[in-house]
Amino acid sequence: MDQRPVSEGGRTPSWHLAAPDNAQTQGLVVSGFAALPTGRALFLELGWKGVKKKGGGAWLEALRKVARVSDAEKPDPRAAAMGFTWSGLQKMGLNPNALASFDRPFKEGMFQEDRLRRLGDRRGDDWQGTVIPGGPKWSGNTPLDAAATDDEARAFDDRQEDPEQRVRTPLTVHALLLLYCEHDEAAEAWCEQVSAALAPFEVRVVHHLPLDLRLDPQGIAREHFGFADGISQPIPFEPGTVVYRDGGDVPKDYWNGVPLGEVLMGHRNGHNEIAQGPVVADGIGDTAGLPPHPKGVGFRDLGRNGSYMVVRELKQDVYAFWESMRAAARHIRERDPEGSAHVTTAWLAERVVGRDTHGNLLCPMGGTIPVADNDFGFWDRDRHGMGCPLGSHVRRANPRDGLAPVEADRQTLLDAANNHRILRRGRKYGRTISVPPTPDDVDRGLLFICLNTDITRQFEFVQQTWVLNPNFATLYDETDPLIGPKGTMTIPEDPLRRIIDVETFVQMAGGEYFFLPSMPALDYLGAL
Repeated sequence: MDQRPVSEGGRTPSWHLAAPDNAQTQGLVVSGFAALPTGRALFLELGWKGVKKKGGGAWLEALRKVARVSDAEKPDPRAAAMGFTWSGLQKMGLNPNALASFDRPFKEGMFQEDRLRRLGDRRGDDWQGTVIPGGPKWSGNTPLDAAATDDEARAFDDRQEDPEQRVRTPLTVHALLLLYCEHDEAAEAWCEQVSAALAPFEVRVVHHLPLDLRLDPQGIAREHFGFADGISQPIPFEPGTVVYRDGGDVPKDYWNGVPLGEVLMGHRNGHNEIAQGPVVADGIGDTAGLPPHPKGVGFRDLGRNGSYMVVRELKQDVYAFWESMRAAARHIRERDPEGSAHVTTAWLAERVVGRDTHGNLLCPMGGTIPVADNDFGFWDRDRHGMGCPLGSHVRRANPRDGLAPVEADRQTLLDAANNHRILRRGRKYGRTISVPPTPDDVDRGLLFICLNTDITRQFEFVQQTWVLNPNFATLYDETDPLIGPKGTMTIPEDPLRRIIDVETFVQMAGGEYFFLPSMPALDYLGAL
């Protein structure tokens, strides 16, 4: 059962794509561009009115001259990635039939009523406490289609423009451009170049976030709460396509392996099916180099080697987090002065996350699993959550085999968990807070970015069924203590469990579903 992956220096080796897929896939898919610590997220609005019948993609050619999107073939001295919302593709003049061939969550957008409810953002007319006051600042403002209000309807090009029938945000985002380089001066100069190149095409930057991935003196990338970030990623595999740097195939990793089709369209996924993407049927697809669709005669595959990119701007209240942990620890020590000397502010914070600040997983009896060791199951190591609590953030985000009711179900539950994995590519934004934290007015948080080919089965499932499930893993009326709403958290201990109050520490400030196109698909969109 406990099979170990091949490793380099104690860590799982990085994976790559073999030719020709590496030249056809955006570099963001394979790399988080860790060698480029500074970044910028530019949220773009297409300023013209209505849908362009011709020339809707002309701005992409101008953008290419100053910020060419990076492929996955080789590292670049600076890198760029790009995604589009449904409303952006519509304004650019993508054919209605092609628009209708996208997956339903992308067509409806993140702010469709049912999706807002399952993501925990809104109930009825009220934004929840996990959203910034007044509601989010930006989205794709995707118009309602007939199917959003009528289960019998299937005409996704019949959009309802009545603003009373849908949730709108002040800013409309049609595309997201991510820029990565070495330092802030270069990043700002690059942003100015991009803005100048786009201005003649009525494309403007309506929102801007500085992204950061700087390592601390210990070589650890930390998010604003102070914990190591970017740990425990799924490892894609596909013989002949996913390879190590030496060209050898990446085998299926027992604990973290997922078929490539969980990340890229046009490849086999966890259900042994080809992950479906959008299609087109026009002459542009032929000249842009889109491959023929394997099952649709006369159609070109617009989706192959592309993905759906989930983006959520998550504002973090770092001071409130550490003050809450300090108050909870003090409360426990006052009520149990003889048996709680070990309950410190940091001790509680680590159990909310499920790892220590260096990224090592908590284990029973005060031990840890080193951050480099990611091939483990909860059933053997910590079945009852005596080290890493059952409701902690990392355990909810990836329960592995920990939800198995009996030992015979371990394999089934591990396989099921891996069918819901997402590939994370986010970065923090905003200035790092002082240590110890003091209140300030700085806007800081995480630009959460993940890639998946089935938004419902992957991202939305994780958010609804694991992260926000009040009855997750035999718990009652508790949600994720780190990114969920105000509530309680149970921490198992011997002989008694402890229950602490947690506040709302993370609030969504904007979000949307984006299409991350392949390189040929980018060429196609530029030719519209």
